[in-house]
Amino acid sequence: MKKRIIGESRLEVSAIGLGCMGMSANYGTPPDRSEMIGLLRKAVERGVTFFDTAEAYGPFTNEELVGEGLAPVRDQVVIATKFGFDIDPQTRERRGFNSRPDHIRAVCEASLKRLRTDRIDLFYQHRVDPNVPMEDVAGTVKELTAEGKVRHFGLSEVSASTIRRAHAVQPVTAVQNEYSLWARDVEAQVLPACEELGIGLVPWSPLGQGFLTGKVAPDATFEKSDVRSWFPRFKPEAMKANQALVVLLQRVAADKGATPAQIALAWLLAKKPWIVPIPGTRKLHRLEENLASAEIELTAQDLRAIGAAASQIPVEGARGTGREIHA
Repeated sequence: MKKRIIGESRLEVSAIGLGCMGMSANYGTPPDRSEMIGLLRKAVERGVTFFDTAEAYGPFTNEELVGEGLAPVRDQVVIATKFGFDIDPQTRERRGFNSRPDHIRAVCEASLKRLRTDRIDLFYQHRVDPNVPMEDVAGTVKELTAEGKVRHFGLSEVSASTIRRAHAVQPVTAVQNEYSLWARDVEAQVLPACEELGIGLVPWSPLGQGFLTGKVAPDATFEKSDVRSWFPRFKPEAMKANQALVVLLQRVAADKGATPAQIALAWLLAKKPWIVPIPGTRKLHRLEENLASAEIELTAQDLRAIGAAASQIPVEGARGTGREIHA
């Protein structure tokens, strides 16, 4: 597996990471836990060194899964997790945002225990808390870094102006925003800010919650516990309209001897050398398919052609996830 460097802090990870959320939550009935622990370890065997989780996934259960799965190889991998939600410890329901300094510290301690580790390699603010100045958030993570409990600071779903405010207090290593052929808003301001400041970009949902793989039928239905059951982009009329993107990827894939998923990931990898996608999966053959995308070479001409063709396809339906309002 090829390696990449995230940010000027020189955090080295596999060119393709593994988003672990779906192993525990948000995509219907969770699979067998022991199978997912096995999948985590098989990912390591295949060269994956970058694993993404969060206290909110489950909540809590995904960190526990990742902690157990990676415990035997802890020093060989980079684990990213997140803070930023107010989660009731009894009901496990979200009660809004919470990035107060005391809460960040409490989340850090709890995450360390669930992950069975003494340090968090990359600690993201999951979503911006409008009630807490970003300077206070970054300052708290700076203290945790000085204490050795956190190695790197990250932000998720943020604007360029927020990135700059945080970076001025504590260097930001990575920004995790949604980015794919059907979610390209980061290209306007966030990507340029990351390049200017030496910050890596970690695209979440690089396969459009599975849609860009071409394996989601236009008339597909989803369990109530699957977030796609209420995402606007997965309404039947939207999926039918958005098939044009899949057709584009299928055409390029046929020319390259690849799959649509591999082209979607290779497109991101070719955009910048400091972009590291984190596709999620519950299946070994999909993991192997995703990892093989790191071997696909797209030329500058390929990038321009794919980007130009995708720009002509209007994406139907809003993104289904909360994000910071871009001023």
